[in-house]
Amino acid sequence: MSKSAWDRLKPHSLALGSLLLAACASTGAPPRHSAPATVLPPPATLAAPGSDTHQSPGAPGATPTGAADPSPVLDASDPALMALSTPQPLVGPIVGDLFDRMRRGFALADVDQPAIDRELNWYANHPDYLERTWGRSELYLHYIVTELQKRNMPLELALLPVVESAFEPYAYSRARAAGLWQFISDTGRRFGLKQNWWYDGRRDVVESTRAALDYLQAMHDEFGGDWLLAVAGYNCGERTIETAIAQNQRAGKPTDFWHLKLPVETRGYVPKLLAMRRLVKNPEAYGLEFSRIPDQPYFTEIRTGGQIDLQVVADLAGVSKDELYELNPAFHRWATDPAGPYSLLVPIDVATGLEPTLLALTPEQRMRVEHYEVRPGDSVAAIARRFSTTAAVIRELNDMTPNERLVTAATLRVPSTDVELPEKAARAALLVDRRGALPRRGTRPVVHVVRRGDSLWSIAQRLGTDATTLASLNGMAVGDKLKAGQKLIVSERGRKAAGDAGGAGATTTGGGSGRRVTYTVRTGDTLYSIARVLQVTVADLMGWNGLQRGSVIKPGQQLVAFVAGRE
Repeated sequence: MSKSAWDRLKPHSLALGSLLLAACASTGAPPRHSAPATVLPPPATLAAPGSDTHQSPGAPGATPTGAADPSPVLDASDPALMALSTPQPLVGPIVGDLFDRMRRGFALADVDQPAIDRELNWYANHPDYLERTWGRSELYLHYIVTELQKRNMPLELALLPVVESAFEPYAYSRARAAGLWQFISDTGRRFGLKQNWWYDGRRDVVESTRAALDYLQAMHDEFGGDWLLAVAGYNCGERTIETAIAQNQRAGKPTDFWHLKLPVETRGYVPKLLAMRRLVKNPEAYGLEFSRIPDQPYFTEIRTGGQIDLQVVADLAGVSKDELYELNPAFHRWATDPAGPYSLLVPIDVATGLEPTLLALTPEQRMRVEHYEVRPGDSVAAIARRFSTTAAVIRELNDMTPNERLVTAATLRVPSTDVELPEKAARAALLVDRRGALPRRGTRPVVHVVRRGDSLWSIAQRLGTDATTLASLNGMAVGDKLKAGQKLIVSERGRKAAGDAGGAGATTTGGGSGRRVTYTVRTGDTLYSIARVLQVTVADLMGWNGLQRGSVIKPGQQLVAFVAGRE
C-alpha cells in the first residue's frame, strides 16, 4: 500500500480494529492478534447512504442529535478504504453446470429424421434410466468433455458412452466389447490398449478415452470431415462404411449417412446419439430435468511407483475400495499390473500428499503378503505363477538379487491370496479367466453340493459361470452365506428338474428383487442390448419373461425386469 493511502487510512485504523473485534465477539470467532481493544462509541458513522443516520458530506463530525462525536468518520467512497474493506468470499468460486458447458460446444446439425424421434421418445419415457446413467457419468464426464475440447471435437461425442455403455465402465457385450467406450479386443490393441491377466486398457478411463477419440478423429478425417459417418464407423467399423460409400458412388446415390445401406444396429446407433443430443440441448421441452453435474474434475492421476495393492491405496486415501475400483476399472485383480501402468486415478479431494506417501512405501508395505515355505524343486518363476504374480515381484518382496537361488525350507514373502474384490471387478476377472479355459458344452453339472469354505464366487469360478447367475438360479442374493451340504442348482436344466420335483430352488430367476420396470422392445433390440440398458443379466431377463435360449423378441413386445436402485 502506498504511503499516501496509509496516511488517509491511519485515522480510521482504530475504528476498523474495533469493528473487527466486535464482529469476532458477535460470532464467537477469536481475533487474529492479541492487541488490546479500544472501546469506541457505536459505529453510527458506518450507516448506509440513504438511512436516517447517514452523515452529510458537509458535517463530518455531526451526529443525528447534533452532539459532538470524537470518533473519525469513515468515508466509504475512499478508494483506499474500499480496497481494504472489500469483503472476501468465504467459499470458492461458483462452479457451473457441466451440461451448460457441453451445450455451448455442440457442433452437430439437428436434422429432422423419424429415427431420431423414435429414439428420443424412448429416452424421454425412461427418466429413471437417464438419471442412473448421469449418476454414473459424474465420475468421468468432465474428463471426457475436457479432452474433446482440447482436440476441438464436437462435445456431442461425450454422449457416446451413454449409447455404448450407459457410462458403466464394467459393461461387457456379447461381442466381448468392454468399458465405457466398448472396444473389442482387436480394435483396442490396434489403438494401443494393453490387455492381460492383470489389466484391461479397454476399461481404463483415461486410455480408452484417448483411444476412442483417436479412432473417431481418424474416421472423421478419412470420410471428408463427416462426423456422422465417423460415429457410424465407430459402431460397425470403417470398412463397412467404405463399402457402403463405394456402392452408392457406383449407383450415383448420395453418400451421407442417411442414404447409405448399413447394418440395422448402425442405422439406429447414430439416431440414438442425435436424440440424446437433442434431449441434453433442451430437456425441459420433453418434460425432463437433469440433476446438475458440477463443471469441475472429479479425479486426478497420481503415480504409484510400481505395483501396489489397491486396498493399501484405498486405506491411505481414506476412500472405499469400491470407489477406487470405479475410477480404475482396468485393474481387475487385487493389485495393479506389476509391469505397469504405474499410476492410478483418485478423487481429487483426497489426492494431496497421497502420491509422495505411495512412492515412499517399502515393497512389503505396498503388497499385503503371506509367507510361503520353499519346497524342493521350486523356482522363483513357479512360485510367482502359483501366486498370480511375476518373478520380479517375488524377488522385490524378498530383497533377492536377479541371480540369487532359492533355499529349500526358506520362508518367502508372497502376495496375499486372502483378498475380496468388489463384485464388478470379480466379474471382470472371471471373464478373463473363462476366456482361458471355457468348460465344454454339456459338462457342467445341474446340482452342486456346497463344501466347507465355498462361496458363490468360488463355485461360479470353478463351474465357469458367474455368481449373479448362480444366485439368481437359487433365488439368493450374491452375498448370501452358504452351508456345507447345501444343494445349489447350477444350470437351467437343474432348475427345471427341481421345479418339476417341487423341490427347493424352484424360483423365478432373480427372485423378483429390485424395482419392477416394463421395457418396450424397439427395432434392432436384442436381449443382450436390453439387459445392458437395464443393467441386468440376460439370464435374469429370460427368466423373468419365460423366454428360452433362441426366443425371438419383436418390436412393441413388453418385457418385465427388476432393476436395482442407484446407489
